[in-house]
Amino acid sequence: MPLVVFCGLPYCGKSRRAEELRRALAAEGRAVYVVDDAAVLGAEDATVYGDSAREKALRGALRAAVERRLSRHDVVILDSLNYIKGFRYELYCLARAARTPLCLIYCVQPGSLNRGPRVADVEDCGSQNVSVSWRPCAKEEGRPLAPGTGFLRESGAVDSIVNGRYLAQVSEELEREETRAPDLAALGTPDFEKNAKHMSSAFYPAELLEALMLRFEAPDSRNRWDRPLFTLVGLEEPLPLAEIRAALFENRAPPPHQSTQSQPLASGSFLHHLDQVTSQVLAGLMEAQKSAVPGDFLKLPGTVEHLRFTRPLTMAELSRLRRQFISYTKMHPNNENLPQLANMFLQYLSQSLH
Repeated sequence: MPLVVFCGLPYCGKSRRAEELRRALAAEGRAVYVVDDAAVLGAEDATVYGDSAREKALRGALRAAVERRLSRHDVVILDSLNYIKGFRYELYCLARAARTPLCLIYCVQPGSLNRGPRVADVEDCGSQNVSVSWRPCAKEEGRPLAPGTGFLRESGAVDSIVNGRYLAQVSEELEREETRAPDLAALGTPDFEKNAKHMSSAFYPAELLEALMLRFEAPDSRNRWDRPLFTLVGLEEPLPLAEIRAALFENRAPPPHQSTQSQPLASGSFLHHLDQVTSQVLAGLMEAQKSAVPGDFLKLPGTVEHLRFTRPLTMAELSRLRRQFISYTKMHPNNENLPQLANMFLQYLSQSLH
């Protein structure tokens, strides 16, 4: 069954959308599997995306988990950042090899297309005695943040401590906040809170968020591995379930390429028979051309194809063409072609020599 790939920056609602889609498909009686960072790592860890080696290992583990679950009978949902287009292409190749459709759901935070979190610098404050810190903020001007709004304050919400006053208290608060997960209670329903394992529980520092924004490669529907593409802005926008169902269960699977197709079954004696037939054809041609004149057609017993004789042929030239024919035929073995191997080889020689 199909593969659903979620894509987006942290805190944009991917986990909630994935759980919403899982519940909708499960209500229809479909088997749905969710693969996320926590399922691979055991617990979601934002620091993985700050280490290239660990992040590469994470992508490999996610790809392996998807490949194990991907089949024609189950729906697999990949809930992760998936911000690298090369990794999304690998997932596309997995779906193409399994001959199952896929779709990409791009979750966007409102306003994040035009701006990103700005990290204030100490030098901008004009004094070396001013320390600036970022803290997760649950309210803005006394009002709760709207669903989908970032957890980081804007530059106007940065707290400054002048001359080191209350510095010890602020440090203790920051340590507690960095070890505590962001408050996502306002984003979930009671049923959704029971599935807490699908929620993002990792805290992403401001520096890491800014680095992810710089590295992020947004999906493009013009790329075959990024379509069909569904873009969801914020959490108020309803999930287009009808369009997603049509893309997953009504569209045809991506056509398989030669590299992803399984080789046809062949008998154990196919190569031996191929070598024997081509050797007999070469021996017959060398014997037939002894009494032939240019313009004659060289005929071999048991074959329909004929080779027009225009010049004397050497065994070295014919052997080279025989090796080429064997190399090509080994890539496409088929027991149905066994009776026609001699005719196929003569046709190949005729096209290669003239």
